[in-house]
Amino acid sequence: MRVLLAEDDAETTDLVTHALERLGHVVTAVGTGGDALHAGVAGAFDVIVLDRMLPGIAGVDVLKRWRAAGVHTPVLMLTALGGIADRVGGLEAGADDYLVKPFATVELAARLTALQRRPVIADLPTRLQVGAITLDLLKREVRREHREVHLQPREFALLEQLMRHAGEVVTRSMFLERIWGFHFDPQTNIVESHLSRLRSKLKDGFTCDPIETLRGVGYRMRNDA
Repeated sequence: MRVLLAEDDAETTDLVTHALERLGHVVTAVGTGGDALHAGVAGAFDVIVLDRMLPGIAGVDVLKRWRAAGVHTPVLMLTALGGIADRVGGLEAGADDYLVKPFATVELAARLTALQRRPVIADLPTRLQVGAITLDLLKREVRREHREVHLQPREFALLEQLMRHAGEVVTRSMFLERIWGFHFDPQTNIVESHLSRLRSKLKDGFTCDPIETLRGVGYRMRNDA
């Protein structure tokens, strides 16, 4: 794998770099938020390891800018902060996985391999249409009929999942795993709050809600929306 490592601690950088290179991966290391931002946008990496707290631009802000710029490379965030709120904050910013320091390099390598196995957007259709709603992954644009719908990154990701499985049920646990990287229930209303905002934006000016709620089961995109 081609790995971008954004970490300002020299000891951690050396440890991770040597561990990944021993496994045959190619590591590019940067130590500031500005360098990370530039490298993530300009470079072609399979996965990114991003420290939450970087000098210059914080890792969370770097990640938000990447996602806003259309960088879809899987990101594993490193942090010394292990609380639920900290993990949720990182995942909401666009992280695909989260690892708390100190960590075992063998676990880091395994998590990166798992992230790299996930389908990348380039291998999937980049334009989706369900009823009168279209979603363009390259332009990061959503329209209902001729009206543009402005979505935040997580709202966009929720809609993408629903549209890829139009007519099928998408459960809360599926959203948590595929969008936030949770393999457990964080006991928050993170899915419901984002879905509520998404539905409000999609329905604005229209009478039909394109997303159905199947109580106790999940959510489904209507094919006739």
